[in-house]
Amino acid sequence: MSKLLIPIRQFLRKCRHSRNDIKFADSTGVSLTGSQTLLRTLILRRIFHRILSKTETNVGILMPSSVYGIIANLGLTLDRRTTVNLNYTFSAGLLNDCIDKAEIKHIVTSKKILERFPNLKLNADLVLMEELPAKITLLDKLTAWADAYITPISILEIALGLTQVNSDDLITIIFTSGSTGTPKGSMISHNAIAENVHAFVEHLLLTEKEPILGSLPLFHAYGYSTTFWLPALTNLIGVYHFNPLDYKKVGEMARQFKCTLFPTTPTFLRGYLRRCEPEDFATVNTVVGGAEKLSIELTDQWEQKFGHRPVEGYGTTELSPVVSTNVPKTRRKDYKNWLREGTIGRPFSNLEARITNPETDEILPVDTVGMLQIKGPTVMKGYFKEKEKTDAVLKNGWYSTGDIAKIDKDGFIWITGRLSRISKIGGEMVPHSLIEEEIEKIINETKNEQELEQAEISTAVTAVPDEARGERIIVLLRENVKITPQEICKKLQLSGIPNLWIPSITNFYKVDSIPTLGTGKLDLQEVKNYAINLTNNETSE
Repeated sequence: MSKLLIPIRQFLRKCRHSRNDIKFADSTGVSLTGSQTLLRTLILRRIFHRILSKTETNVGILMPSSVYGIIANLGLTLDRRTTVNLNYTFSAGLLNDCIDKAEIKHIVTSKKILERFPNLKLNADLVLMEELPAKITLLDKLTAWADAYITPISILEIALGLTQVNSDDLITIIFTSGSTGTPKGSMISHNAIAENVHAFVEHLLLTEKEPILGSLPLFHAYGYSTTFWLPALTNLIGVYHFNPLDYKKVGEMARQFKCTLFPTTPTFLRGYLRRCEPEDFATVNTVVGGAEKLSIELTDQWEQKFGHRPVEGYGTTELSPVVSTNVPKTRRKDYKNWLREGTIGRPFSNLEARITNPETDEILPVDTVGMLQIKGPTVMKGYFKEKEKTDAVLKNGWYSTGDIAKIDKDGFIWITGRLSRISKIGGEMVPHSLIEEEIEKIINETKNEQELEQAEISTAVTAVPDEARGERIIVLLRENVKITPQEICKKLQLSGIPNLWIPSITNFYKVDSIPTLGTGKLDLQEVKNYAINLTNNETSE
């Protein structure tokens, strides 16, 4: 068992340590010191303790990245509840599926969220943050004030029952994005979050009072760990804006608070590149792009405008979530041992990584492509009440990521594809993502500067069943793509990719839009459904 304190106990200490320093701030103008953060968290905890039943373990949260989104999470965790941050970009049907799966009875949310999604009908009682101040009693204020400013932390922990919380207990359930199927609830322990934060700090050599810019949603594992718990468990400062697509405002927050660290995704980076000024990110020295591949082209463009190079990291919801990241030159003098562009970096020191044969589970040697598996304290406990799906990915402590990769002799991990995005045609593995990248390059050559700035996803590659060959590659193209499938195929032949990878001209389909998730990533399941429907309709005709 780890010697790290469970997160909520560590949070109490950090608030007391930074009692007069800013702890959290957001774009609504809210700014809290350590003591103010602790005071509000303690008050919320008392209210939650009264309005939620004692047997109610899992509590939903539908809040944006903001100070009060953070406080809602902390208040529930302090009351020894398991938080479930729900994805408000999901449809009502998908949200209710998550609510039912996690056995949620109450959801903490805000009027602003409900106004933004007026047709959201949820299968749970709503607790509105705006209505909670009316429930605060004089006793709440006096008790919380004394506990925030006077009561020794060790006594407070006993009074709140935190000494009874085991590091292996659940701190949260995070639902997967649903990009490859119905969302699954990853059960994450207190220890997993503590270990992930500790390893992130150690790997990037983060220092005290660095402001971290948070625009990723709290339902996103990457945002939950790095922009919420990272500042909560350290002396870093959390700075938030609720909408990652509000590029100019995010840039303004970075400038106003002189942020140095920015965890985000390549999709959002393209928007900041287009909309923000060089001065906005003048103090930022570490941009970690995760959740999708970070291209060298985007890295070059970012450096040209902002003066520093983003680095690529990697993680999955099931791993709490960060596994590895490259380290920028600004962080380590020996950066050559920690930075290799094109890779996802070296794994954190508390994790083991290996490559296995996807079909036999045989461990493969260095520089051999196969299934990436991870073992260590940040691996999830499993999918909530889905044992069969858990057993399919977790064996002897090793989590099979679904990503196809290789590990070089220096320990850097190279992602080459995703198992669900690879078709076996003619006995050979055909990677969808690599075909997609080549087609996107070809399409970009036909775009003008304004079209390139819009950074729209123009194509998606998937596969459908085929009687003769098992599967066939399908390419979806946006209607506004100027180049024809014939021209694309000719250019693919000239690019040098294997002929087997080149789709048939008849397997290109024009669509109004490419299905994406709220994070900007491709919605792989919807892309596949789209392709199946298109090809089925064609057959029926």
